Amino acid sequence: MSNQWIGVIGAGLMGHGIALTFAKAGYRVAIHDPVQAARDGVKARISESLTIMGEAPEGVSAVLDRVEVRDTLAGTVQATSTVFEAAPEKMELKQAIFAEIEAHAPSDAILASNTSVMPITQIMSKLQNKGRAIGTHWWNPPHLIPLVEVVRTEWTEDAVAETAMALLLEAGKTPVLVAKDVPGFIGNRLQHALWREAISLVERGICDAASVDTVIKNCFGRRLSVLGPLENADLVGLDLTLDIHSQVLADLEARQGPSPLLEEMVREGRIGMKSGRGFYDWTPEEASAVRSRVSTHLQKLETILPE
Repeated sequence: MSNQWIGVIGAGLMGHGIALTFAKAGYRVAIHDPVQAARDGVKARISESLTIMGEAPEGVSAVLDRVEVRDTLAGTVQATSTVFEAAPEKMELKQAIFAEIEAHAPSDAILASNTSVMPITQIMSKLQNKGRAIGTHWWNPPHLIPLVEVVRTEWTEDAVAETAMALLLEAGKTPVLVAKDVPGFIGNRLQHALWREAISLVERGICDAASVDTVIKNCFGRRLSVLGPLENADLVGLDLTLDIHSQVLADLEARQGPSPLLEEMVREGRIGMKSGRGFYDWTPEEASAVRSRVSTHLQKLETILPE
């Protein structure tokens, strides 16, 4: 492991978390960002994240010693076994980055794109060797959320998918294989199916936003970390599940496009915490408190959840 280099392209929120994860697991990491300020600040960002996670100063130092910030993309990927791209969600940009990565990385290096919804097949469509390319959807924050969705394209070789899964497992993540490259993969399809119904309930005047969030946080949300929906269906019985679906599904939101309420809110500039108003009104202090609460909660979960 110590002689294996991991390349990370992008030193922002996702990139620094990916680099942190592998360096903390004992891998040597080379990281690059085209923005000088991002390169200059990435080690401080990794250090801050580790400190928040409760890492001792000597542990922080050991992790930082395994991270090298490189000035060029070519110099970052030239001796790597796997390269993770964590650039902004722009198709042409990602394709251009992978063209450069392919030109300089070892011929047997695995090339992985981090994206939450963009089609991996399209991102990798211009590579010469498409068989070694794969998608890896790391969730935000990547160093705290265990899941990484490993997304196959139509060209991904079996050995590449297996190696990527094993690498992520070795780094302490919980990888799941997405066998078909579909929009949203697994997690975002599930998450946004819930969000669609949540927004619809408010749009239709059935309840307000606070009621939606209260129901989820104080009901089924409490068991989701230890009981998935299909486990729960088996627990209550598929016969009961079928009876409930026969009564409820016909009335659930099923429109194919976004909610008119959501579109109206965005047009009005009500885009959430960053504008100070969304479904709720937010002061900077309130927004900061929520982010801190989420981070603390995620760290506590790591200490209580079963392996």
